[in-house]
Amino acid sequence: MTLRTRIAAVAGFAVAITVLLAAAAVFVAVRAQLHRQIDDALRTRAHAVVAAGDPDSDGDTACSPSSADSEHTFPAPRSDGDDVRFGGAEGYVQFICSDGRVIRPAGVATRLPATASARMIARSGRGQTLASIRVGETHLRVLTRALTGGRGALQVARPLTEVDDALRDILFVLVIVAAAGITLAAALGAVVARSALEPVRRFTRRTEEIAGNPDPAKRIATGRDDELGRLARSFNATLDALERSVDAQRHLVADASHELRTPLASLRANIQTLEEIDRLPVHEQAALRADIVGELDELTALVSDVVELARGNQPGRLLDHVRIDEIAADVVERATRRGGIDVTFSAELEPTVVRGEPDRINRAISNLVDNAIKFSPSGATIELTLRDGTLTVRDHGPGIMPAHVPHVFERFYRADEARGMPGSGLGLAIVRQTAEAHGGSVEATNAPGGGALVSVRFAGREDGEQGG
Repeated sequence: MTLRTRIAAVAGFAVAITVLLAAAAVFVAVRAQLHRQIDDALRTRAHAVVAAGDPDSDGDTACSPSSADSEHTFPAPRSDGDDVRFGGAEGYVQFICSDGRVIRPAGVATRLPATASARMIARSGRGQTLASIRVGETHLRVLTRALTGGRGALQVARPLTEVDDALRDILFVLVIVAAAGITLAAALGAVVARSALEPVRRFTRRTEEIAGNPDPAKRIATGRDDELGRLARSFNATLDALERSVDAQRHLVADASHELRTPLASLRANIQTLEEIDRLPVHEQAALRADIVGELDELTALVSDVVELARGNQPGRLLDHVRIDEIAADVVERATRRGGIDVTFSAELEPTVVRGEPDRINRAISNLVDNAIKFSPSGATIELTLRDGTLTVRDHGPGIMPAHVPHVFERFYRADEARGMPGSGLGLAIVRQTAEAHGGSVEATNAPGGGALVSVRFAGREDGEQGG
């Protein structure tokens, strides 16, 4: 079943229930009103009979001991219409004596059944009841009222034929109206469902077009303030993120291709030279082999950096509690043992624990230290400070030109003075990506007194687990 059909069905069902409840309420109200009119007429009739007294008893009651038979000279019914046995619209009157005898109008063979409750009222001389009963084919409304002085009870009845006929006609009309209302509700439900889901259909068609011909630059119109407008804006935000991701990957591939050309071309030239290595002096052969190994190392590092950047800013699944201070200390120790550098390190590392990926954090810190080593003059000191969850690495090199500060964390970006140095320009980009993948941030400035100051903060610091 489609969503449109379900909405139409629910709307139709809701209206149908409402129509049926309204029709039932109208029928019950009309029936109660008609019965109330009959009850008022019966009370008026009973009051008139009691007020008039027994016309043939000369002060005695119809239930006196002198009454030998069960008939009395009540006025005979004058109606020639339906239910003439019970007086038609004028009603029917009979007495129930306290001893259980039933006194009916003279000349009338039919009498009301004396129920147990009616006899109880006659014996006790208290109370009254109203009830609907059937006598043969006739539907009656009966009032039983006690007479004062223990004289029994008076019963006044009136046929409900006219009321039943009126209710039957009203019920027929209500059924027709309800059926028409339900049919109309179903039709309107279908129209409402179609109208309500038309924007959804257009939205679905548009998204299918975008899915069929992927183009992150395409957008969906958002000229609405309802839920569909919010959905369209959310979808467009997803497309914005997708476009940025695609553009970043495209630029990464383009930049990586450009950066790979130089080491590949140099490596190819050196490999071609190997064909004539026998003609070269020994020292040139050794230099050639060293160049090839160096170019392979540079190529390997570049590919590794590109793969790392291709991971994006999303953290991996293997998260752990990471001691930033211990990783930084290990990086400093490895750099100290490394040959070929003439720098010293000063480290003030506050115990800090974050939740993240140890390998990525290790690589980011290594890139920070390597970057500082690369720009530090011989004999300089590199200062590492870890405080309040922020790791700061300062060198005492030439610093960063103000024009280059906004770009130092961009992929493959290298200042003119750094182009002759080893590296691909991806080290600080990896630092920024790692920090953002862990909910952190990076910053690069020039330190007072000279040198560059690069800070990285990893979010998710857990103070409760810090310790030595």
